[in-house]
Amino acid sequence: MSRPEVSIVVPHYRGPIILDCLKSVYDNTEGAFELIVVDDGGDGSVEEARERFPEIKLISNPGNLGFAASCNRGMEVARGRYFVLLNNDVEVSPGWLRALVEFAESHPSAGACQPKIISFSDRRRFDYAGAAGGLMDMLGYPYCLGRVFHTLEEDEGQYDSPRRIFWASGTALFLRREAVEDVGGLDEGFFMHMEEIDLCWRLHRAGWEVWSVPEAVVYHRSGWSLPQSFRKMYLNHRNNLVLLLKNYDVPSLLSLFPLRVLLEVLTVLRAPFGEPGRSLAALLGMLWVGSHPMDVIRRRREAWRARRVPDALVRRKLSGGSILFWYGIYRRKGAPLPCARGLSSG
Repeated sequence: MSRPEVSIVVPHYRGPIILDCLKSVYDNTEGAFELIVVDDGGDGSVEEARERFPEIKLISNPGNLGFAASCNRGMEVARGRYFVLLNNDVEVSPGWLRALVEFAESHPSAGACQPKIISFSDRRRFDYAGAAGGLMDMLGYPYCLGRVFHTLEEDEGQYDSPRRIFWASGTALFLRREAVEDVGGLDEGFFMHMEEIDLCWRLHRAGWEVWSVPEAVVYHRSGWSLPQSFRKMYLNHRNNLVLLLKNYDVPSLLSLFPLRVLLEVLTVLRAPFGEPGRSLAALLGMLWVGSHPMDVIRRRREAWRARRVPDALVRRKLSGGSILFWYGIYRRKGAPLPCARGLSSG
């Protein structure tokens, strides 16, 4: 059997939604690829998927190991020169994979890329989970080209040129095998949320680039795998703090992390009056981090093993200001969103 050029890994946790995802991949994907489904839940939906699409390679986990672990299991058995980590609630458009492969072939320093991600339910707007490419401010708040917190822009072609970004969304994450082998796979300690940002941060430190490739387009049913819930809020708060402790350089740890912790404390104090669940999620996230120092130290050491770029250059890839500040101005005065750029256009 000839080696596939691309291995598409679809982590799956219950639900028939995967059937639409697989059909869309087979209907709209050109070239030599293999499709690997990693099943995290035993509701029988993958059995129907295997009956309808017998060519898929199926891996069954003993339980729900989480997004990061499932993606790693899939990449471990993948044979392609490139990987795509594709959510099971995504549908792809014609030519999506060809555009990503051609871009990667012409940009050998690109370790990770993402397509333009459009909302499945409102195809005029970007999707929350990645939009046109991920960025991050100096305090560690992630946002996107086309999405700042819960404000989503309409897609009017404003981000239709490829550009360097800070992180590529795990919704449809295109990876070069060589880059993953260089820095390691996803950190399974995150379970889900923030793991792709952590991976991209490690790629930057090792000298790889991360790009948005808007010629490739996918549609995402945001929140299908883990709808807005207390668990989701908790993972976002906890994982964001772990992300910063793992990846901040020493000057940033000393100067910026205390301020970020202060903002988390303010969330704990203010949220009970409007979002008591968020207050508790932020508190428990801080308590977890404070009670697992050795775990965080071990993960930081692993994250820094492939370090080739000076800390100052990696730091410059973060947005210099505070997205919280600019978001407040935008919401109040209607000023332009402060995200209409990547790190640089290509």
